[in-house]
Amino acid sequence: MTNSSNKYILLVITAALISACSVTKKYERPTTLKTDQLYRDQSSTDSTTIANMPWNTVFKDEKLNALIQKGLDQNLNLKNAIENIVQARASLRQSKLAYYPSLQLDANVTHNKQSQAGLNFPAGININTLTTTYKLGVSTSWEIDVWGKLSSSKRAALATYLASDAAKQAVQTQLIADIANNYFLLLAYDKQLEITEKTLKSRIENVETIKDLKEGAIVTGAAVVQSEANQHAAEVLIPDLKQNIRETENAINILLGQAPGPIDRGVLGTQIIPEKIAIGMPAQLLNNRPDVRQAEFNFRVAFESTNLAKTYFYPSLTLTASTGFSNLELNDFFSHSIFYSIIGGLTQPLFNNGLNKMRLTTAQSQQLQAYNNFQQSLLVAGQEVSNALYSYEMAVEKEDSRAKQIAALEKAVDFTQELLEYSSSTNYTDVLTSQQNLLAAQLSGVADNLQKLQAVINLYRALGGGWR
Repeated sequence: MTNSSNKYILLVITAALISACSVTKKYERPTTLKTDQLYRDQSSTDSTTIANMPWNTVFKDEKLNALIQKGLDQNLNLKNAIENIVQARASLRQSKLAYYPSLQLDANVTHNKQSQAGLNFPAGININTLTTTYKLGVSTSWEIDVWGKLSSSKRAALATYLASDAAKQAVQTQLIADIANNYFLLLAYDKQLEITEKTLKSRIENVETIKDLKEGAIVTGAAVVQSEANQHAAEVLIPDLKQNIRETENAINILLGQAPGPIDRGVLGTQIIPEKIAIGMPAQLLNNRPDVRQAEFNFRVAFESTNLAKTYFYPSLTLTASTGFSNLELNDFFSHSIFYSIIGGLTQPLFNNGLNKMRLTTAQSQQLQAYNNFQQSLLVAGQEVSNALYSYEMAVEKEDSRAKQIAALEKAVDFTQELLEYSSSTNYTDVLTSQQNLLAAQLSGVADNLQKLQAVINLYRALGGGWR
């Protein structure tokens, strides 16, 4: 290259470096994000949150923890999420290598045959000349990142990698919640089955008692028929509960990445949950919720794509160089056969059918969509926290009343049964009603306990717990 060319390229690079900062922008988290009042009717300035607790300290049941660990090791959706990270890491590694020059090795042999007919030779004589050229060379090309094109691509690849990592964490938190929810549901079905089988046994005995009372002319045949119907009403609940147990076991096995089979488990009455349910501040969702973090990383990808689209309006500067050996004779190939070249090139887009404008407009629109998705993820997170917290509060509120209801109905069953056996002041309809109400209240009590346990699980996941 001439001195004037060198000076021109140097001038372009200097001007580009000065103005490059105006072409691309540095990412900053949008200040327009709404994080206030995400938790309905909650205003806390305490940053303590159960989201920071490891999952194996939130759950005290060792059998549940063993299932969760197996799920983390074997779940197929989680394995796929990990493979997404592997792919994103490969893209990130490639984007970093784009800063370095490319290098190519070229080795070839060329045969040229040229006819020299009619060139100072007697008429009718043709002489063909055969030339063989041997060449071995190395070439390199380097695009100088003047306008930040490569930097934006690298930052976009990094954000994509981080988004895939956050997506894996979101899969993990959901997996933990799904295993725990199904585990407690399974324990609830076990308890309801236990209550129903105990009730059935009592009702079978009750049928025999009513038959004896009929023999003593204390009750009529209608009471006997009603007692038998009451027995069958309990019997038909059992197959449904057993089916629910079987299907829930199978659902847990799918989460564990294994074939259907029995699940080793504890009992509902021994489950312990954290005594203090701390939710922290809404703004902490930005760092704790994996799906919110994923949404922000996706927004960063769109932000860098807009940066990249802007750089296409400016010239690209490429340096190419080549060197090697070329000779007509193989014997003295490395003697007096060295060649080299250095070329600096500027490529300035003038007219490309509106491609650059289309690229920028599309990138800006996608960036706005990504921002909207980011805000939406925050709103959904706030909704889930609010719902789970209120569900927990309502379950706690029902505990005392449900316990008193069950205690009262147990006394009602005993009283009406005694009155039926020893006096004529009551009829079997009163006994029947009290027994049916008791079973319904007992089953509802199990459902209340399940609601409380699952509310804690859902709140833990909603706050972003489980991936640390």
